Amino acid sequence: MRKLLFLLATLILGATAAQARVVGEEVVYNDNGVAMKGFLAYDKNIKTKRPGVLVVHEWWGHNDYARKRALMLAGMGYTALAVDMYGDGKTADHPDNAGKFAQEVAKNMPVAKTRFEAAMKLLDRHKSVESGRIAAIGYCFGGGVVLNMARAGVDLKGVASFHGSLPPLVAAEKGKVKAKIAVFTGADDPMAPKAQVDAFAKEMDQAGVEYKLVSYPGVKHSFTNPDADAYGKKFNLPLAYNAKADKDSWKQLDEFLVELFGKRE
Repeated sequence: MRKLLFLLATLILGATAAQARVVGEEVVYNDNGVAMKGFLAYDKNIKTKRPGVLVVHEWWGHNDYARKRALMLAGMGYTALAVDMYGDGKTADHPDNAGKFAQEVAKNMPVAKTRFEAAMKLLDRHKSVESGRIAAIGYCFGGGVVLNMARAGVDLKGVASFHGSLPPLVAAEKGKVKAKIAVFTGADDPMAPKAQVDAFAKEMDQAGVEYKLVSYPGVKHSFTNPDADAYGKKFNLPLAYNAKADKDSWKQLDEFLVELFGKRE
């Protein structure tokens, strides 16, 4: 019994210490006169420079969920920046507002690109980051953003989309996409139906892009977000958290980042 209690205490203290190493800080950067409010997270005990990962939020805006993912990435040995694509850190509390905010950005690729690149520049110049070694991940709206940044030829090592929008603003062209791509989607997601998934795969094949596509049977939209069930019920939306798909997609993201950058400390 004493040995068991000692082991449990050691595990708890170890987890607490690991959390204490990760620091998060509010950051404000500028794009064409608009204040963008992000959140930067990194492990302060890692002395060497490391790759950076941008985290692009769901259509709800830069909220605690995006920050949670940034902190998780920091715990894995990366410096992560949860970006602000809407400006002034604004968030939505209703799908009508969320859709409006998302469309304002999605329909204006030049604005989306300069906002994304402003965040990328901030991350690339951070004291903890090895310049030129940047990846990006995104959720829902953010998944569509990172895929479109890759299509636009932004100098990223890789991008990963979780239950993201798949149709292109401008289709990928052969030789233009620099990033490796990973897509995690739900086979029962009405916002990413099979026709769109098939069209995405065809687009990537024709453009010669190195990509992986994982479709989870029986899984719906927003499957990585534990709040999805509550949102779906409140607003009558086809959202559902799936713990198994969430865990598996994050594991595969870990493997994807190791493939891009090598094993972290």
